[in-house]
Amino acid sequence: MRELVIKPKSVFRLDVREIWEYRELFYFLAWRDLKVRYKQTAIGVAWAVLQPLLTTVVFTVFFGKIAGITTGNIPYPVFAFTGLLFWNYFSNFLSDASGSLVANRGIIEKVYFPRLIVPLSGIVVYLVDFFIGLIMFGVLVIVYGVHVSLLGIAFIIPAVCIATLASSGLGMFFAALNVKYRDVRYALPFFIQLIMFVSPVIYPASVLGRHQWLWYFNPLSGVLEGTRSLLFGLSPLNVPLLLSSAGMSIVLFVVGLLYFKRTEQWFADIV
Repeated sequence: MRELVIKPKSVFRLDVREIWEYRELFYFLAWRDLKVRYKQTAIGVAWAVLQPLLTTVVFTVFFGKIAGITTGNIPYPVFAFTGLLFWNYFSNFLSDASGSLVANRGIIEKVYFPRLIVPLSGIVVYLVDFFIGLIMFGVLVIVYGVHVSLLGIAFIIPAVCIATLASSGLGMFFAALNVKYRDVRYALPFFIQLIMFVSPVIYPASVLGRHQWLWYFNPLSGVLEGTRSLLFGLSPLNVPLLLSSAGMSIVLFVVGLLYFKRTEQWFADIV
């Protein structure tokens, strides 16, 4: 009689082939999230435009008019909308990924599949939102008569990739942590709001003066400043800051992935 011994895989092993075999589940979860996001809404995908647009109006009044933040030759609404476009993608994806395991506890408890698919499937929804928002960005650029460079437009793709690495890394970490500690869902909104106000989303990086070195610890700083520099020519591209953001994003992704893989064997038992 043959004896079959089942051993767990190494917690540090990323089985890409297995994830590829379950790609249909990834497509299903992504399509389901797309349908659910705008189901029974009166204006549908227009929310992808209204969210950054209305926030831009509020910040334009308080920071552009009252606080008098200067943004060079670029109208403040265009400046702020550029930052909010990336910020909303980052924060919404992070928030969704962090709660994804608990939200999908039903299928996690019943069947086996690579758990990474759950937090990462939300990327499709927010990429769609991002590119819908780009259309509104184009409208603002035309309305305000702002010239944008082709190099800046091309830079949007690598900038999104950097933001995706950072948000998915943090998302995987908090998703795994949220399975064990449900306090995460209460603390995370505060954490996300804090990141926003320590990122050059609605104001230029120059506001820190001689303390601008702090931006090198923020994975979004290089994305936001690099995009604005190349799009509008506000200042020369800060290559060290961009490389620092890319490096920080990679570190966050690796740390989040390792923690996720180390704890996923307990997900079905405690979710």
